Amino acid sequence: MRATDAQVRKLMEEISKNGKIGTAAMKAGMDRKTARKYVREGKLPSEMPITRTWRTREDPFETAWPDVAKMLSDAPGLEAKTLFEWLLGKKSGQYDPGQLRTFQRRVRDWRAMHGPDKEIYFTQEHRPGEAMQTDFTWATELGITIRGEPFLHMLCHPVLPYSNWEWVTVCQSESMAALRDGMQAALVRLGRVPKFHQTDNSTAATHDLATGKRGFNDSYKDLVNHFGMKPRTIAVGESHQNGDVEALNGALKRSLKQHLLMRGSRDFETEEAYEKWLHGVLQKANDLRSRRVKKELAAMKPLSVKCLPEYTEEEVRVSSWSTIRVKRNAYSVPSRLKDEKVKVRLYENRLEIYFKGVHQLTVDRLVGRHGHRINYRHIIWSLVRKPGAFLRYKYREALFPSPVFRQAYDMLIDSMTSERDADIHYLRILHLAASTMESEVEAALELLITEGVVPEIDHVKALVSPEMPEHPDVTIPEVDLSSYDGLFEGVSL
Repeated sequence: MRATDAQVRKLMEEISKNGKIGTAAMKAGMDRKTARKYVREGKLPSEMPITRTWRTREDPFETAWPDVAKMLSDAPGLEAKTLFEWLLGKKSGQYDPGQLRTFQRRVRDWRAMHGPDKEIYFTQEHRPGEAMQTDFTWATELGITIRGEPFLHMLCHPVLPYSNWEWVTVCQSESMAALRDGMQAALVRLGRVPKFHQTDNSTAATHDLATGKRGFNDSYKDLVNHFGMKPRTIAVGESHQNGDVEALNGALKRSLKQHLLMRGSRDFETEEAYEKWLHGVLQKANDLRSRRVKKELAAMKPLSVKCLPEYTEEEVRVSSWSTIRVKRNAYSVPSRLKDEKVKVRLYENRLEIYFKGVHQLTVDRLVGRHGHRINYRHIIWSLVRKPGAFLRYKYREALFPSPVFRQAYDMLIDSMTSERDADIHYLRILHLAASTMESEVEAALELLITEGVVPEIDHVKALVSPEMPEHPDVTIPEVDLSSYDGLFEGVSL
């Protein structure tokens, strides 16, 4: 067993007293030869680390390693797990899955000593006010709810790399509208404009070219040029080139989690209230960076142009199905607009639809492609007249406003003699919901289903629109006004 520092200190103390190494070694609890070594070296054991050059156990991969090393040399991209699976198949019974970690360490050591050169990254010196980096990050992990409902969203996150000044806006996707809103909000907050605006290769800013490289979209170039900046992006697959904002994405969410814990709740009354809270958190963080932010602002030019509208505008024609297609998604509109051309304002999170300059409706914008948002109120009057269309209607599932309506329809199907009769009853129920209040119809359906009563239209109507009570016959007596005439005659009453 190796001597401890305390033993060697005791050894030196005893030697200084009597000069006898044997007696000192005995009192220090060590062998004479060991004591002589420490006296000769004049160091404590902790100052004399031992480098072990021998293995403590047999190398299980010694016989197979020449083949493995050759494969690694020929194909450096091979992963340790793939090679280990090959070993298990080639030498069945010699190895077991529990040795994977040992094999991975052996491969890692081989790569460090004999593998190819690795790519290294170089620390960059940021210049004040030179660029703004913008990236998107999912905020689902924050667990935000709006009035108790989960709020799935992203954050558009512009950053100034020199000072780490940052801002965010809430969005639903990495769309051009979200990028425009996020970038403009940051520039307005700063009141200044940097020389470059840098993004990754998101589809909002770039598109594929025939050369295999990425080029900027015209809409993105117009946006950046409007503010007098130059567009700049990173190489494809090189996210580290956007490193500052990438790193701050994680730091931002960690900070937000801490502030949510301090707040004591992750629920907000509205989306606007949530975004206001976000901005309050970021303003406090940016105040701590004020010294470097001042250098950034001094190096940037003033914001001298107006912000672009928050929306883009398209003109589309309403189809014979009373729907419009916007960005490859379908939306229903009131049937009175059928075959007419309408103008659609595309915001990041909603669509506003106008006819002849008059606002008709606002709908939540769909994310992605080939989706649909159908409001049964827009088409139910036509369906009631043509119930046969309901069976194979393309967007039929959208005509069940809630699980209760679906359950009622299934109950009608099971109890009616024909599917057509069930369709007619259900469409009339849906018509009643559109004509009165959906919540009242849903409550009536739920009551009937609970009681085991088939929710035929007459039963539902009886609950939603009960008979009005009869007016009682009231006899109004004739009023004698002669006493008032006496007032004019000076007669005392």
